[in-house]
Amino acid sequence: MVEFQTLLAPLGLTVCSPGDCGLAPHPEEDALEVAATFAENASAKAHWFAARSGLVTLADDSGLEVDALYGAPGVYSKRFAGFDGPDHEVTAANNAALLAQLRDVPQAARSARYRCVLALHRPMDAEWPYPHPAAGETLVVAGVTEGSILGEPDGTGGFGYDPLFFSLDLGMSFGQATREAKGAVSHRGRAVAALLTALQGA
Repeated sequence: MVEFQTLLAPLGLTVCSPGDCGLAPHPEEDALEVAATFAENASAKAHWFAARSGLVTLADDSGLEVDALYGAPGVYSKRFAGFDGPDHEVTAANNAALLAQLRDVPQAARSARYRCVLALHRPMDAEWPYPHPAAGETLVVAGVTEGSILGEPDGTGGFGYDPLFFSLDLGMSFGQATREAKGAVSHRGRAVAALLTALQGA
């Protein structure tokens, strides 16, 4: 949430989380990330929360795509290992599962990327100072950052697969990078940049 507030600051809009907007967690939220693509998942979340809040709603779906695994973990990045528990244990299980599946894959064949898809939905009656999206429509944009998967974790920063993701832009793992350095090249930062361009375009 803090990351999005910072990235969206140029819009000059108030950005609030569902909780900040008075929306309590709802059991139906568990069924919002069941599609086969990031775009479908992000759009489903944007529509659902917009319907509940009546506000223009931005939702994202992001994940890691590894070429040697035919794009996996992809939309299953958060639940790749099939483990349910505290966040740090889920992260450890996912990283271990990824390394196990790539055990026999040489470093030259470990190309991967982080992908972020943002969906911005504008309800029919919601006020909005930009021409896009039109009332009742959804604007979808994406951002990608390229890299490869290391043979072991490098660094303790970031979250998720970051210590295993070697950034081609930075020449280091996201686990080693500062928040500012990662933000400058991250998939989420690039998706927001694409969003800003789309919102302010003709």
